[in-house]
Parts: sequence; C-alpha cells; structure tokens
Amino acid sequence: MTGTKIKNMEEFASVSGISRPTLSKFFNDPSSVRASTRKRIEQALETYDYQPNPYAVNQNRRLTKNIGIVVPNLADPFFAKIARTIEEHIIETGFRPVLLGSHGSPVMEIANLDNLRSLKPAGVLLAPLGRASDHKKIKAFCQDVPTVLFDANIDTIDEAFVGSNNDQSIDLIVDYLCRTGEPPSFFEMKSPTNPNAFKRRNAYLAAMDRLGHNPDLIQADGEGWEFEEIGFREGTRVVRDRNLPTNTILCSNDRLAIGLLSAAFEAGLRVGIGEECDLRIAGHDDHPFSKYTSPTLTTASQDYEAIAKKSASILLARIEGEGGADSPRETLFDGRLIMRSSA
Repeated sequence: MTGTKIKNMEEFASVSGISRPTLSKFFNDPSSVRASTRKRIEQALETYDYQPNPYAVNQNRRLTKNIGIVVPNLADPFFAKIARTIEEHIIETGFRPVLLGSHGSPVMEIANLDNLRSLKPAGVLLAPLGRASDHKKIKAFCQDVPTVLFDANIDTIDEAFVGSNNDQSIDLIVDYLCRTGEPPSFFEMKSPTNPNAFKRRNAYLAAMDRLGHNPDLIQADGEGWEFEEIGFREGTRVVRDRNLPTNTILCSNDRLAIGLLSAAFEAGLRVGIGEECDLRIAGHDDHPFSKYTSPTLTTASQDYEAIAKKSASILLARIEGEGGADSPRETLFDGRLIMRSSA
C-alpha cells in the first residue's frame, strides 16, 4: 500500500494507468477482461488503497446499447457523410446510434452531451467545435462516459483522437500546385473555430518554406460555420482588389473554396488550367459537393471511411474493456490528391 487514499475510480484510473471503462468492466466481472489486464488491475489494487463504489459499479451495469454521435453541424454534408458512415458501422456491431448536431453552438454542444448522459450511453463519438467548445465541461463528460474525439482534437483533453494528417495532405497539394503553376496564396478565416484550420495554416507555411517560396496569407473576416458565405464575401473583396502576388489560391477548406469560386464567377474571372484562365483555386477535404462545382474543385481528400471506422472501433474496444492504456492517443490518416478542373 502507498498510504494514499484513492477517492474514486477516476483517481484510480489516473494513478494505475488503466482506463476507467476497463476498470468498470473488471469490477463488474473480472473474467470479462484479458488475463494480462486483470493481472495489472490486481497489482494496482495491491499498491493503492482503493475500493470501488458499489453504487457506481451498479450504475455501469445498467448502461444501454446506445452510442452517441455528436457533430458540429448536421446541415454540412461533410459531417452528414462521416456520421452516416459511423452509424452504419455501429449498427453492424449491434449498438444503436444516437445522432445529434450542435448547430455550431457551444451551448448546444454541451446540451447534447447532457442529454446523452441522461440516456446512459455505452459511449460517445464527438466531433467537437474546437476553439469555441467548453473544454472544461467536455473534459468532465469524458471522465464519466467513454468518449473518442474525431475530426477535431482538443489538446487539453486526454482522450483518443482520430482525424486527418493535415501536415501530409497540405504538403501534398502545395507541392502539386507549385509544380504545375505559380505557388499558391492561402485563403483562410482570420479567427477559425475548428483547430484543423490552424494546423493547415502551419502546414502551408512549412510546405512553402520547404519548397523555397514566400508564403502569402489571405485572412477573411467572419466567424461561425457559414463558410460559403464568408468565402464569397471575402473572395469578392480579394478578386476586386486584384493585388494577389500569384494567380493560385489554396483554400483552407472546400466550403471556403466554393464561395471563392462563386465570387470569381461574379467578377467575370475564369478559373481553371490553361493560359486563358485568370485563377487557379484549390481546396481541402473533398467535400461531397466539390465534384459538382463549376469548374470542378481540385482538393485534398480526407479518408472519411477510415476515420469513421477507426473512431468507432476504438470506442467499441474501450466499451468492451480491451482499449485501455495501450490504445493510441492519436490516429491520423493521410489525405489523397484529387485533381479536377479548377487547378
């Protein structure tokens, strides 16, 4: 015994290095976890002065087969597509998905988590708003309910995260644009909510430095999730001023690029490849609409299928008590260059 009294399962999980869901499963039924895991828990119980709360253990026995899925905005086809893929995978494993959208609101995001808590879900898959999220409340929720973050990470929350390798995908598309024409400027929101935007900005700066080119940031005013509107409004200003150092613009995401394409059309500028074109425009994400724009949008894809399935599989492993401390804290999937007509 260490002599230190452990007050609850969260503290015991922290000092022992064993995840709370795994401990819950052990205290419900020791034979339900792997022999090696059971041995680690028994050794930790000998080391630390801890006895589980019988009421808390009994509560866990009454967990439902529900798995919550919370995304920033269900009206966004990007999140609708990835959520649908997660739903299908969860249904195949015998669980019931409960899908909720936060409408870009931090208050709604927490309300969704509170509603899920009342349903006693087996676990939750959360794509957080990011910078605007209430980090303290989300962290408290994650301590009570097995949670895996996807799409956007929150660095202050020590939970498993599954997303895209922005360094790789931005470097890939910057390299392509530089090889096939003028080096790109980077069109982004000045104060983005989603942390992926900051990662992509830094990746753009690193790629331009690696290739020996001067970076150029075009920062658009505006907040929230109306990216097309911001791209159109700020894009109109950009093409009107005509002071770009290059004829190539890489947008932080496809939705901004869609707005910029519209602004270029309204200004009478031709977007595409060839000497007769005025601009080249590219994006990131391979948004479901990007193949239907005019011209079709060159972009770097996210691996929706892999992100969805990996997120669900990590959560299910935690629920079954097999994820534990050995599961990776961050899993990133490389993007793929999608060459279309806009650049």
